Amino acid sequence: MTVNTTVSDGGNKVHISVGGKFDFQLYDEFRAAYANTRGEGAQHIVDLSATEYLDSSALGMLLLLREHAGGESSNIRISKESPEVKKILDVANFEKLFNI
Repeated sequence: MTVNTTVSDGGNKVHISVGGKFDFQLYDEFRAAYANTRGEGAQHIVDLSATEYLDSSALGMLLLLREHAGGESSNIRISKESPEVKKILDVANFEKLFNI
């Protein structure tokens, strides 16, 4: 399980990738990935291409990221998810809250 963050010069683009199982064990690491980044006004990309599984706590963590990024005005894209992960996001209706 890993979380990696890349921030562009100027902090306008934050890229977070999650590998392995995205669950409560990654809570502190995921929060730390964006805690010191620009929130509102920045584009956030969450790359789930290496994510094998996510649970309800991961959905909650994504909602916390959304709050950090400006709530309804946030610009968050969830990308490269596997069909299994996409199904979980679809069931949770996350396409209404994030760009998927």
